[in-house]
Amino acid sequence: MATEKELSDFLKGADRRAFKRTVYAVHDDEAALDIVQDSMIRLAEKYADRPAAELPLLFARILSNATMDWFRRRKVRVAVLQNFSDLEPAGSTSDFDLLETLEAVESTWGARGPADNLSRQQTLEAIDAAVAELAPRQREAFLLRYWEELDVTETATVMGCSVGSVKTHCARAVKTLATALTSKGLKP
Repeated sequence: MATEKELSDFLKGADRRAFKRTVYAVHDDEAALDIVQDSMIRLAEKYADRPAAELPLLFARILSNATMDWFRRRKVRVAVLQNFSDLEPAGSTSDFDLLETLEAVESTWGARGPADNLSRQQTLEAIDAAVAELAPRQREAFLLRYWEELDVTETATVMGCSVGSVKTHCARAVKTLATALTSKGLKP
């Protein structure tokens, strides 16, 4: 059974990664924040009695399900409002704010000049754009494996697919990212 501190520490450590992963999926910062917060609340309310070692997998699955629910609700809303397009809310076109990411890793940069910082920022923006362009299942597998650092079996459990599918999605994502970044002059 996870203690209140273990649950709190887990949620504090997972919030930024979960937010980033969800932004990639829904392309809307506000919706992503709502999804992550709802997932955290659901984990705390329903699964606080589970061992701390189970929390990462449980949370990843809850987050995936909440994201799918968001898409289902959105699809229904669009279908209902299809004839009333003037009532349909405008979609957000804002991208994830990389300044937050840059602040988090700034301490590892040391005392570098503005040109180095600009170069790093442009590289991060290129990587961010390339990841956002991946097919949804490839992006999900890639982020779970390399961002959330889940193993292949855990990723398959979260995604609700086979281990082989996870390996295929990850391999395709890496190949697509390598091609996209190489075409922009970056070496993977």
